[in-house]
Amino acid sequence: MSRIQRFIQDSWQELQKVNWPTPQQARNLTILVLAVSAVVAVIIAGFDYVFGLLATYITG
Repeated sequence: MSRIQRFIQDSWQELQKVNWPTPQQARNLTILVLAVSAVVAVIIAGFDYVFGLLATYITG
C-alpha cells in the first residue's frame, strides 16, 4: 500500500473516533466564543482609550 493511501486510511480511522458535537452544542459554543471575543474587544478598546488619553496628557 502506498504511503498516501495509508495516510488517508489512517486519517479516516481517526476521524471515526472523534466525538463530534451536537448542533446545539456547536451553537452554544459558537455563542460563547463570540461573547468572550466581544468582552475582550471592549477591554482592549478601554485600555487603548485610557493609554491614548495618558499619552496625550504626557506629551502635552
